[in-house]
Amino acid sequence: MIKNQWYVVLSSSELKKGQLIGLTRFGEKLAMWRDEKGDVHCISDICCHRGASLSHGKLLANGERLMCPFHGFEYDPTGKVQAIPSNGRTAPVPENFKVKSYKTYELADFIWIWYGDNDPPSPPSYFDDIDDSLVYSQFSEIWNVHYSRAIENQLDPIHVPFVHYNTIGRGNRTVADGPIVKWINDTMFYFYVFNRVDDGTPARKPEEMEISEMSKVYLEFKFPNIWQNHIHEKLRVTAAFVPIDDEHTLIYLRFYVGFTKIKFIDKLISLLGMPFNRKVLHQDKAVVETQIPKKSELKMSENLINGDLPILEYRKKREKLKSVIND
Repeated sequence: MIKNQWYVVLSSSELKKGQLIGLTRFGEKLAMWRDEKGDVHCISDICCHRGASLSHGKLLANGERLMCPFHGFEYDPTGKVQAIPSNGRTAPVPENFKVKSYKTYELADFIWIWYGDNDPPSPPSYFDDIDDSLVYSQFSEIWNVHYSRAIENQLDPIHVPFVHYNTIGRGNRTVADGPIVKWINDTMFYFYVFNRVDDGTPARKPEEMEISEMSKVYLEFKFPNIWQNHIHEKLRVTAAFVPIDDEHTLIYLRFYVGFTKIKFIDKLISLLGMPFNRKVLHQDKAVVETQIPKKSELKMSENLINGDLPILEYRKKREKLKSVIND
C-alpha cells in the first residue's frame, strides 16, 4: 500500500444514518458508522480489551459512541475508550485503552479514508471535469486480485482487440501507435493511444507522434486508486479500485451521462448502458484473475513492450511513492 493517501473505500449510499458496518480495507478489519448528524467515523474493528469485533456492537448517544458487544466498552470516534462498565462509569480509563482511528471524507458520493500516520494536508479530490451536469449509474463487484492488477488492466490499451473482440475491441485494430503518457501533476496522468488495423507497418513509438494525432478519447489515472475514460465531454466511464487485501479488490464502476441536460433522461441512458459496461468489465475479470502473481511490482518476471508504457509509468510512480514513505 502507498501510505499517506486518500483512498476511495465505499459508496456513500451503502452507509445510512445510524448504521454500523464491518469491512476489510488495506488488509485491516475496520468498523465504520454514520452518526445521526450524517458524519462518518472509522476505527479498528478489534477491541483493545479481548479482541472482539466492534462492528458487531451497537451505537450509543446518536452515534457519538460505539459499544463493544462483549463487555460493553464504549469507544468514541477517535478510537479512545470512554467507559468501562465493569469498573464503574465514572472510573478513569487508562490512556492505552484505545484503537486506531481513520480520518474520513465524503466527496462525489464516495467515502474516502486517509491511510497514513500523519494528518492529511488537504481533502481528497475527484475528477475536476465531472460536475453536476453529469448523472451516473453504478455497480460494484469483487475481483480476486491485488488492486494494482485491477488498475493496470485499465492502463492496458493492447489487450482491447483480444479480450474485448466483440465489444469495445471490434475491428481487429491490433497495432497500437504510442501510447503517449502525459503527466498532469505528481499523482495524475493522461494517456493517449491509437489502435489500428495491421497494415504491415510497425507501431510508432511515442516520440514519433503528437498528441494532436491521437484519438479524442483518452484515459486518466489519479493515485492511488481512481480512473476515468474520457469517451466524450458528456460521456464518461470511471472506476474506483478499492483495496480489500492482497488478493481481493472491490471495483466501483460508474457510467456518467450528460447528453440531454434533463436529469431523468440522462439517468435512463446511463442505466441502459450499464449492462454493456458490466459485460466489458466481466471480460476483463475473466483474464485478470488468471494473472500470476496476483500483485504487481516494478521489478518482476515480465517482459514489457511499448504498448505497456502506461503500466510502466504507473509502476515507477507507485514504487517512488512507496519508497518516499519508507525513507
